[in-house]
Amino acid sequence: MNAQDRHESRGLAVRAPVDPAALLSLLAGDEPARLLHVHQVAARRPRPADWPEWTDPTLLAALLGQGIGRPWSHQVAVAEAAHRGEHVVVSTGTASGKSLAFHLPVLTDLVAGTSAPNGRGATALYLSPTKALAADQLARLDALALPGARPATYDGDTPTDERRWVRDHATLVLTNPDLVHHSLLPGHDRWASFLRALRYVVVDECHVYRGVFGAHLAAVLRRLRRVAARYRAEPTFVFASATVADPQEHAARLLGMPLTAVTEDGSPRGAMTFALWEPPIVLGADGAPRRVSTLTETGSLLAQCAAADVQTVAFARSRAAVEVVARIARERVSGSLEGRIAAYRGGYLPEERRQLESALRSRELIGLAATNALELGVDVSGLGAVLLAGWPGTLASLWQQAGRAGRAGEESLAVLVAEDDPLDTYVVHHPEAIFGRGVEAAVVDPDNPYVLGPHLAAAAAELPITAADEVYFGAGMGAVLDRLVAGGVLKQRPRGWYWARQDRPTDHLSLRGAGEPVRVVESRTGRVVGTVDEAASHAQIHTGAVHLHQGQTWVVTELDLDDHAAFVVRGDPGWTTQARSVSDFEIVDPLEQRDWGPLRCSFGRVRVRTQVTSFLRRLPSGEILGEHPLDLPPRTLDTKGVWWTIPVAVLEDAGIDEVCIPGAAHAAEHACIGMLPLFATADRWDIGGVSTDLHPDTGLPTIMVYDGHPGGAGFAERGYRRAPEWLEATREAIASCECEQGCPSCIQSPKCGNGNEPLDKRLAVVLLDLTLRHAAT
Repeated sequence: MNAQDRHESRGLAVRAPVDPAALLSLLAGDEPARLLHVHQVAARRPRPADWPEWTDPTLLAALLGQGIGRPWSHQVAVAEAAHRGEHVVVSTGTASGKSLAFHLPVLTDLVAGTSAPNGRGATALYLSPTKALAADQLARLDALALPGARPATYDGDTPTDERRWVRDHATLVLTNPDLVHHSLLPGHDRWASFLRALRYVVVDECHVYRGVFGAHLAAVLRRLRRVAARYRAEPTFVFASATVADPQEHAARLLGMPLTAVTEDGSPRGAMTFALWEPPIVLGADGAPRRVSTLTETGSLLAQCAAADVQTVAFARSRAAVEVVARIARERVSGSLEGRIAAYRGGYLPEERRQLESALRSRELIGLAATNALELGVDVSGLGAVLLAGWPGTLASLWQQAGRAGRAGEESLAVLVAEDDPLDTYVVHHPEAIFGRGVEAAVVDPDNPYVLGPHLAAAAAELPITAADEVYFGAGMGAVLDRLVAGGVLKQRPRGWYWARQDRPTDHLSLRGAGEPVRVVESRTGRVVGTVDEAASHAQIHTGAVHLHQGQTWVVTELDLDDHAAFVVRGDPGWTTQARSVSDFEIVDPLEQRDWGPLRCSFGRVRVRTQVTSFLRRLPSGEILGEHPLDLPPRTLDTKGVWWTIPVAVLEDAGIDEVCIPGAAHAAEHACIGMLPLFATADRWDIGGVSTDLHPDTGLPTIMVYDGHPGGAGFAERGYRRAPEWLEATREAIASCECEQGCPSCIQSPKCGNGNEPLDKRLAVVLLDLTLRHAAT
């Protein structure tokens, strides 16, 4: 292991190297059919470079003292560009040392700035999507012990008196976009001395900022550039990204300015064995064959890795899934190991998160089930294996999570355990879908008026908006400002647009696009157990819901929508709950369309109405105990969607009778939702769908897939642009599934509000075949 490798894997207890082949053989045991494919990712040779001549001597001495003899080539390329004042994005693999790339120019200028009369001639702002990642950066910077460089975190956990010190004295502020939005920009006059000296802004993990979250970040960066210019500062922006298809275009859309891109990775990496795994089919209690749950399979594999003394992280896609994986793993290990397996996800309290992070680093924890809160949350290195419980949403996330293993240059193992849905089934049976293509392009629409409008209101409260601000907010600024004036949000005066109200506009706008989180409160004590996003609260913590947190089961006794609180009592009733809902949609404005013979494929603005109407109680065997009504208000979503229509006569000619259209269309819709993430940087839960045998706006059978965010997120548009490829993969996923009537691997959806009824697998393939025939003409 060379010096920089040792730096990357600091803080972990010594362990024996992993033998991926032996570990995989152990996991497969006497059921090798579960292992569908093994792919070898070759090791990467290092490409070192020389330190930049301008590197501060004290910084260089500190880095050499940590055993970093030479930087990698990409680190120097990024550092040189930033030092010249060029905006730059670095997009290289996990553990490639991206932090050092921006530390070199930033810390060099900060140390030089200590000679200014106020001791703060240069400042820098570091933005990360999570608090934990900022805390990890602070630990790295404190370890350098550079005289004059005063780094400090500034987040929701920072006490009031400490915040004042940070504003007045810190040279490098580590925070997140939310705090910039809610605190720094609205109170920019209190940050005047910091902003006047602002030399660099670092945006870490920028591949995360896609869809609506990306549009919010783009607006915050434009507001930041505008406020910095008020203090005559023009900072250099440095973006750090995992591998995405076009990092230069993505970062440029976030910033609103051109950038230099550095994508050639000069760091070494050990060989990786990547396995594709499908849980086996077993007979259920009713004698019917069913596939073992992905969570059960992953929990079992995590237990086997822990028993083999291989430190392993199992990534799952939801909070509840993480809890289940950890519980199963603890149940399947010996008593001495049970306490060394835990769960990590968003929604935990800060002290809970930090204890888990520390225990993983010290190897006190041998197994961890985690959401991507860990993927983005903290720099954990040197893991022996990574398990992925289901497709993580994008190829970029898949490689980011898999890269957590073997980060010290050693061999490692990654295992993707297929979920029972169309996309997972497709990729594990078509390895070329993972290993034979590049990662997806990140989708960001900075002109989304549902996002831009509230940010223009916030910008007007910071500084009155003038026509010259179109350079920041784009050509669509004028139309959005007119709507804000008409709504009484802004006032137009000869000198510009002004905030017209007494409250703060930022108090009404969450960057995470989820509204105010709903607190989960223990009824007996009033203790806040955790939080759930407002958008998910109707389905996850409705009255009567069974809710998992930290391996403990709670029952919701009341969901108070006005108070944003769900009240719970501890206890496991022995069943799970699943919400049911009804949906319909209205076509507001078709923006684009193309005719495929008698069929028509369209993209445009739509309005979706959804209402959670009841919930099912289900035993572990799958038996339904009953359905219980709920009285929850409907939710309306104005968004963008892609849809296509098929005349009834065309369907009948293909053998789909009118009475069978709902089942065929519904099944095709489910599979289309499941396969879209293969073509856009979406997660299945970012998109929704509706189908009908007769839609009032089209007068025809219609199938629609839509973005699950106000104003759209770009996912449906990507589906429209690549419709033939998307529908071909969807058709293949259904047709190649081994089941007879349809199953979660092909046409059944885990979030169907209609209980997956009606569905017709055979006719869904017929419907897609006729669609593809006409699309090809």
